[in-house]
Amino acid sequence: MSLREAFRVAMQALVANRLRSALTTLGVVIGVLSVVLLVAIGQGAREEITGAIEGLGSNLLFVLPGDGDFGSAPARARFVAEDVDDLEAALPAGEGRRAAGYVVGGEQISADGARITTSVYGITAGYGEVVDREVARGQAFTASDVLTARRVALIGATTAQVLFAGSDPIGRNLTVGGIRFRVQGVLAEVGGTPFGPDRDDEVLVPLGAGQRLFGVSTLDAIFVRATDTTTVEADRTIIERVLGQRLAEDEFTVLSQDEIIGVVGDILQILTLVLAAIAGISLLVGGVGVSNIMLVSVTERTREIGLRKALGARTRDITRQFLLEAIVLTGLGGVVGLLLGIALARLAEAVSPLTAVVTWWSVALALSVSVGVGLLFGVLPARRAGQLDPVEALRRD
Repeated sequence: MSLREAFRVAMQALVANRLRSALTTLGVVIGVLSVVLLVAIGQGAREEITGAIEGLGSNLLFVLPGDGDFGSAPARARFVAEDVDDLEAALPAGEGRRAAGYVVGGEQISADGARITTSVYGITAGYGEVVDREVARGQAFTASDVLTARRVALIGATTAQVLFAGSDPIGRNLTVGGIRFRVQGVLAEVGGTPFGPDRDDEVLVPLGAGQRLFGVSTLDAIFVRATDTTTVEADRTIIERVLGQRLAEDEFTVLSQDEIIGVVGDILQILTLVLAAIAGISLLVGGVGVSNIMLVSVTERTREIGLRKALGARTRDITRQFLLEAIVLTGLGGVVGLLLGIALARLAEAVSPLTAVVTWWSVALALSVSVGVGLLFGVLPARRAGQLDPVEALRRD
């Protein structure tokens, strides 16, 4: 029997039992659908977070507390405003300021009867230049604002819309943690991500005012902007030398943008693969169902198998026929699951803030695994069918 003929016979057998075939493939459909959907959401999260980090500006160096071990407990920051000034003095001059620091906390903000809780950043002078945060309307902080810790604020576009209901917030007052500030400007809209804080929903105040608000005297982190990609390592060396004069080696770490993106990307990739593996369990369950139904099919068609063998069909012909039936079952289930997974990924992207990215490797993986499940779990029933004795098979009722 040729492969084409075996395939034709396999399809006839599946069509003859439509309902049973459909129910058998259900586990495979759900498994493939889950793998495609979860991988798409995981990849979307990776791209969103990577874009958010890149959106802070190009060629950034992040100076963070601790030794850079993401698996350890959070370290207490010991940076102070003077560290930013020392770095600014030590780094080669560039366009605008090169270093900036901040302290951040969550506070309740109220204005005109509206009330929200959002992130409040106390920033040093030049923060907007370093992290590429522009003011769309109004005026950015001056060095005098930061030096005297004036109670002025820059607010994000979302914060302005919620608190002031579309009216012009410039010159208006708002209350941050019980302290009154005057709105000096509205930040340019940058968009948010469903996997991180909304950068349009935040309030910036001068560093001194922010430190008094949070009751601290330190900075949470420092940003340094390299002039271009070729000076990143040289700037890292300067940062380590300057801060190393006051802080111990394990009290701070300097990471480039690429290193941060790489670490975050690796973590999300692992989580994506874990989710895909969990979803893949349903594929195994579907495979067990395929094996069980194929064994039942062998029992039901014993006389047919005996008749085929009596008419000259070889063992390998019968084995090939039943193996093809199993592969076609799971292959069709894989295609249906793939189409449903892509459709649900698009639906999730349309009706929610989630971003879903369907990758070629997830499609290839889903289809190959579904066919592989049919091959793996179809071998035993196919071998049993092929090894039936034709005389004994014809005697069966």
